[in-house]
Amino acid sequence: MRRFVHRLFVVLEMIKFQHTVFALPFALLSMMWAAGGWPGWRTFLWILGAMVGARSAAMTFNRLVDRRFDAENPRTSGWPLVTGQISVPFAWGFLVASVGLLVLSAWRLNPLCLALSPLALAVLLGYSLTKRFTSWCHLVLGFADGISAPGAWIAVTGTLHGSGPSWWLCGAMTFWIAGFDLLYALQDLAFDRSVGLHSFPARRGVEATLWLSAGAHAVTVLCLAVAAKTAGAGIVFLGAVALVAGALVFEHLLVRPGDLSRLNAAFFTTNGFIAVGLLAAGALDAALG
Repeated sequence: MRRFVHRLFVVLEMIKFQHTVFALPFALLSMMWAAGGWPGWRTFLWILGAMVGARSAAMTFNRLVDRRFDAENPRTSGWPLVTGQISVPFAWGFLVASVGLLVLSAWRLNPLCLALSPLALAVLLGYSLTKRFTSWCHLVLGFADGISAPGAWIAVTGTLHGSGPSWWLCGAMTFWIAGFDLLYALQDLAFDRSVGLHSFPARRGVEATLWLSAGAHAVTVLCLAVAAKTAGAGIVFLGAVALVAGALVFEHLLVRPGDLSRLNAAFFTTNGFIAVGLLAAGALDAALG
């Protein structure tokens, strides 16, 4: 039992479970907008289960199908699935359990969630293969996370009717995550070129990547503003959107063509504050409204 628990914690570290903080706040914000406030513990907990299952399945599948590339890449050659700290069968078992958690959560939420769960899985798992043939894989990753917002809306309402705000949140997440994934992918530019992977940095270089990332983040702010308007969000959330714009500008000031040394600060710290801050602002809006 102790060995199983240890391996489970290693898997959670391998898939960067803590990065759930990027997508989860957007899903919870969509949940609150759909419910007009707090939807109740039952709905919240099953949405949480679906989010945990979805991301865990996606990231575990990514580690499994990219295992050969990870072994060759100096940055990732020490990852547990490469070194044998976690076995391939254990990872597959964790993947199956994660998919099961997602489907179970969808079933417990409502029939439409269950019906759409295979489509969601196709997007979530399919992302991991896209870098093999398209440099727009970063947008696919963003969309894979972004669909959690309309998913949470459906979880609350059982329908797509009136779900406009959640789709604008989906757009915001798509371009936000694509923007910072472009920056993150700069670390592997040389490796991706050497093995023929089609990341945007490998195809277009550092400067074009920085410009595209900045453009994606400009679209993010626009989508957030429209989402706020269509959801009837209050002044607190609108103020948070303005702060997000400032935070994204700061993020891009940290990363320059000749200096990627502060990339981790841009990727983890800034984006973590953005996601949590937007959720907090949305919750405060709901409490004051």
